[in-house]
Amino acid sequence: MSKLQYPFSISVLPPEEGGGYLIEFPDLPGCISDGETIDEAITNGQDAIFCWIETSKQYGDEIPHPYSSVHFSDFNP
Repeated sequence: MSKLQYPFSISVLPPEEGGGYLIEFPDLPGCISDGETIDEAITNGQDAIFCWIETSKQYGDEIPHPYSSVHFSDFNP
């Protein structure tokens, strides 16, 4: 089985929110994570995707395919 790649956005967290970077996945509502660096946010984001999908499976919820809510041409994260 190939690894699914979901589009994501990364934003800077202000110091009053702990600093670092926030990663969000628009195709997976509520799937977010953070990290002190962009690389750490992406790594933590992969864990968040895994947990989101596993929880969805447990509840019998539909798991959207990557890019189902946003289409990017030639997008390669």
